[in-house]
Amino acid sequence: MLYAQESGGAGGFTPILMIVLLFGVMYFMMIRPQQKRRREATAMQSSLGHGDEVVTIGGLYGTVVGVDDETVLLEVAPGVQSRYARPAIARVVTKAEQPAEPAVDDADVVKD
Repeated sequence: MLYAQESGGAGGFTPILMIVLLFGVMYFMMIRPQQKRRREATAMQSSLGHGDEVVTIGGLYGTVVGVDDETVLLEVAPGVQSRYARPAIARVVTKAEQPAEPAVDDADVVKD
């Protein structure tokens, strides 16, 4: 009886350590990557702009023609526009071309 009590004292810490390790592994293998994907999706959805070609979560391809705080207006065919919630945009296929700034030559600069 005395032997059973002595061996039980050292083994009481092991199950707690295993549970802590299990939660640690779950955090780094499941929770943290999901949080990273969500941050990336939120950043992509907030950077949508006019002319971007996107795909919705339903698989519909369209071009962004209007954006406001909560919705995105997509042109899905010539003359056909649909309004979607921002979180319904799954990914950006092609980003719209940004207008290039005109190059400034040294000859164009007027010196006093």
